[in-house]
Amino acid sequence: MADPQTPTAERKTPCPICGKPALAEFRPFCSRRCADVDLGRWLSGGYRLPDPDPPSPPPAALDPEEGLG
Repeated sequence: MADPQTPTAERKTPCPICGKPALAEFRPFCSRRCADVDLGRWLSGGYRLPDPDPPSPPPAALDPEEGLG
């Protein structure tokens, strides 16, 4: 456990991408590269949570010939 007297920026928390100690400049990452990797994951949907409900099928298109009886 980290010392509560230590400022957050100086704690040796691991980078969430590679596990190296984080630097205050790129916190919570260790480098610009790891920050960019994380941004890429966000933008590509890599952190998206799966939807527990399957998508419902689209409503059937009405046939213009149908219903003109």
